[in-house]
Amino acid sequence: MTLQTEISRVLVIGSLWPEPASSGAGLRMLELSQLFVRQGWQVTYASTAAVNEHSVDLSLLGISCVTIAVNDSGFDHFVAGLQPDVVLFDRFSMEEQFGWRVEKACPDAMRIIETIDLHLLREARQQLAKGNRSVIRQPSKAALFNDIALREIAALLRSDLSILVSDFEMQLLQEQFLLAPALLHYCPFMFEPADLHRASPAFEARRHFITIGNFRHPPNWDAVLWLKEAIWPLIRRELPDAELHVYGAYAPPRATALDDLKSGFRVPGRAADVHTVMQSARVCLAPLRFGAGIKTKLADAMIHGTPNVTTSIGAEGMHGGLPWGGALADDAVAFAAAAVALYRDERAWQHAQADGQAIVQALFDGERNGRALIARIREIRARLPEHRLDNFVGAMLRHHHQRSTEFMSRWIEAKNRT
Repeated sequence: MTLQTEISRVLVIGSLWPEPASSGAGLRMLELSQLFVRQGWQVTYASTAAVNEHSVDLSLLGISCVTIAVNDSGFDHFVAGLQPDVVLFDRFSMEEQFGWRVEKACPDAMRIIETIDLHLLREARQQLAKGNRSVIRQPSKAALFNDIALREIAALLRSDLSILVSDFEMQLLQEQFLLAPALLHYCPFMFEPADLHRASPAFEARRHFITIGNFRHPPNWDAVLWLKEAIWPLIRRELPDAELHVYGAYAPPRATALDDLKSGFRVPGRAADVHTVMQSARVCLAPLRFGAGIKTKLADAMIHGTPNVTTSIGAEGMHGGLPWGGALADDAVAFAAAAVALYRDERAWQHAQADGQAIVQALFDGERNGRALIARIREIRARLPEHRLDNFVGAMLRHHHQRSTEFMSRWIEAKNRT
């Protein structure tokens, strides 16, 4: 049987329906879906989650939407009928659940993981951060080789290609986990041309500080607490009229309870329009002590000409060696001092703004990044059998994973029926 190398049908399997206004992951999955549609490919988006009021209506983009379930053989019939040429999983956990089913029903489909960020790296840093108030940069090999890593690396090896947004994580996978470059592709954010040259208000037209991020994401909540407890009091002492506006989706009561008019620490919750709030702020703050991937809040800040102060973790994988669009500091005192200096000094602020815009234009060009990704997918798809022969470890892992996961999944399905 000759492999049909032309791509016409793509299946995206998402853990959530894209919410680009709520998280970087949602923005990323929308970017990829739109990229595939622009190739003239028929795109089907399937998810185990429920649609909510913040989910993008993908049907307006010409994308078919299907609700699927884990441990359900109905998925086998669905994917066999669809016969996709390419299947994209958002996160390794979706490959764990559905990868073996895709391989059984559609063995010639190319399987790709969009990592979003390396969960093993975020897990290692989060565990090290417990009870520790310092920024967690370089976890030891023992910390990196955690239970999440055993699952995530296995999923990456089972797949034909994994997409990384961070060059730091590309290097980590190759040096610490010995993944072959042939299995990896570096593709940062893919912003539209209008975003790369967006006009923004001047220094004197802006006031106050901003931080933004989904409250369900542990690194963001940790950053808010660090701001509240240690950093903001130092900034407020120097700038008594300044306010910090803490925006984010899914703010729990414990977050809104931090709102304090007297100290200028305001927690309005979800931003109605990120463009408006980011452009009205003078400085963006992102004191991230742990995490992985690249940070949408900082990309948004640079797009909108808003200089920022962040940590080495925040800037990781985001600037390609170019001067940072603001300041970097890894302790509360230095962080607050940098924020105050940037807020007061118009000339330094303008230099930081220019540096941020240079980063966006150099790294996040959607046309260039999208073109390279599509070319890589086409190249691997055209020689998929040979590509898989070069990945014996992946084939071995697929064999054992398929057997064990299939038996467990079918047992769960039968148990649920009874």
